[in-house]
Amino acid sequence: MDFRQTLLVFISLFSLTGFSQTTNQWEEAFRQWVEAENMESSSLEELYDILSERVEQPINLNQATREELEQLPFLTAQQVEQLLEYTDRYGPIRSFGELQMLTAFDTERRQLLMYFTYVGESAFKDNRLRLDSVIRHGKQQLLLTGKIPLYTRKGDDSDYLGQRYRHTFRYQFNYHDCVKFGVTGAQDPGEPFFANQNRWGYDHYSYYLQIKDVGRIQNLCLGMYRVQLGMGLIINGGFYLGKLATLQSMGRSTAILRPHSSRSTEGYLQGVATTIRLHRNWELTAFASYRPLDATLNKDSTARTLYYSNYHRTTTEMAKKNNTHEIDLGGSIGWRKGTLYAHANILYTRLDRRLIPQKENAPYRRYAAEGKDFLNMSVDYGYTNVKFSFSGETAVNRQGALATIHQLSYRLSPAFSLMTLHRYYDKRYTALRSQSFSEGSGIQNEHGIYFGLTWQPSNKHTINWYADYTHFAWKRYQVSMPSDAFDTMISARTLFNSKWKLEGRYRLHIRQKDNTEKTMLSNYIEHRAHLRLYYDTTFGLSLQTQFDGISVSFREHARGWMTSEQASYQWRWLQLSANAAYFHTDNYESRLYLYERSVLYNFSSLMLYGKGLRYALMVRTDIGKHLLLIAKIGVTNYFDRARISSGLQEISGSSMAEVDMQVRWKF
Repeated sequence: MDFRQTLLVFISLFSLTGFSQTTNQWEEAFRQWVEAENMESSSLEELYDILSERVEQPINLNQATREELEQLPFLTAQQVEQLLEYTDRYGPIRSFGELQMLTAFDTERRQLLMYFTYVGESAFKDNRLRLDSVIRHGKQQLLLTGKIPLYTRKGDDSDYLGQRYRHTFRYQFNYHDCVKFGVTGAQDPGEPFFANQNRWGYDHYSYYLQIKDVGRIQNLCLGMYRVQLGMGLIINGGFYLGKLATLQSMGRSTAILRPHSSRSTEGYLQGVATTIRLHRNWELTAFASYRPLDATLNKDSTARTLYYSNYHRTTTEMAKKNNTHEIDLGGSIGWRKGTLYAHANILYTRLDRRLIPQKENAPYRRYAAEGKDFLNMSVDYGYTNVKFSFSGETAVNRQGALATIHQLSYRLSPAFSLMTLHRYYDKRYTALRSQSFSEGSGIQNEHGIYFGLTWQPSNKHTINWYADYTHFAWKRYQVSMPSDAFDTMISARTLFNSKWKLEGRYRLHIRQKDNTEKTMLSNYIEHRAHLRLYYDTTFGLSLQTQFDGISVSFREHARGWMTSEQASYQWRWLQLSANAAYFHTDNYESRLYLYERSVLYNFSSLMLYGKGLRYALMVRTDIGKHLLLIAKIGVTNYFDRARISSGLQEISGSSMAEVDMQVRWKF
């Protein structure tokens, strides 16, 4: 037995206790990112869907490609490079304990990686696909999900066109991660089913076929798919998490082409897309798309705004459905040699209606996207080694306006990393499908600098900190002159032992807004604090106690706090999850967010304000290897109101409850 084999035996034996978990740590990490950013974007739901699917279909770590590893948002560029280099140099990884030999990986990343990957022998790697093998050895699953509200909204009586139930189906076929096919149907409460414009049943369908690694074709997507190029300055149908996650991934730039399998209607393309290996160092990505959009129209039938709410419950909302169409043509040609890379990217978009946003009495919209044809071009580039990482992208639109972003990270030691990120987005820069690092709501009218550090003084202690300053040269919504923003956060985590863990977080966010007379700017100051204590037992029980607080100062002072408890228990084929939260806030400005476990592929982040109590219970049972049943009931009781919400969403009463049910059949 050589030295490496002897070392691996000891590492593997030592890691058996270190990696045993009774809770899904990836969900807790996801929860931390969500709560830290207070995010309500649909991109979070999309990312949760991707990670949930990857848990169900993990990657063979010994066959993982760069693209597959880059879909895991918690990995840094150095970690991806070191992992690929290690398997290339030393051959297949024999156990997860071997990852301790990779200096770029800390304990948390190694544990997170275990949920999305597995270590095994090389399974399927053949550029000759046989239809009979695909059909005979493919794995299938059917997922049915429903939500039943135990209340009635005002619109349910007459205004909504459909029933008050939400339901989806999801069919997937997978052959060695080389051939994927799927169909998803989604229906929101109040939308007609097999009626009105939904004569084919569900309000929204997504469908896709993906074929990978066949000859020179690295990736081929038919149907609905998502594209991300560079750092997202011209197109990002992938995901963006926020400032804390950017620090943890060290601002990694990535290129993603993947099928669209979720219920979301935002960010996807429809048609064909492919990535082709031209040469050992060169590859080409090209895509063509034609898809319908919802739009709010002006009186002359031009489009005022593109509408992504995905609701078609009333006659007015249904009239907007698919009333506009979009063509997207684009691609990227890239060169990579080792850890040095560069890509040239282009995107052309054409709408069948002219986009004319309403600018009267809204001077902040002066430079909003306008027209029928849009052209964006960019180059992205980067270099990574074991300590140093640099990446960036520079883009222009048809008018020559510039957007550019660059990040630089450096590992001073295995325990200490620094990162800085600079971005400049011209006020005249427009790109309909862009999404990247920003303080504002889009890639426009922003100039900022971001600093962050990660310090792990020991395996039991981790500290993250960032500070971000932004200047807006043009007016913004509720801001009638140039303004600034400052955002800083510090988070810390301590592992007392294998059972106890404590984490805390504090965030200060300062933005400028108009005063009441609109004569000068006043600071909108927001303080948020978070503290959570974990406890895991040896018999399957996990407990979490959490406290959240907020203080907001602008035209008046508002405060809020919330305390919550979550318990999870797992025994063989049965899993139980329960949580309860009491919240007490002065108003909507002091709202708080509660992440809650739910059924598969369902992202649940609740916004709570006022005074009340939220509690939920979820039961999950696996019947053999093929059948899974999940049921959840959640209740929100308000103590400060007799009616919940307003308009057609109004509920007569102070309590609302809903039941979620899900069935999954693998065959």
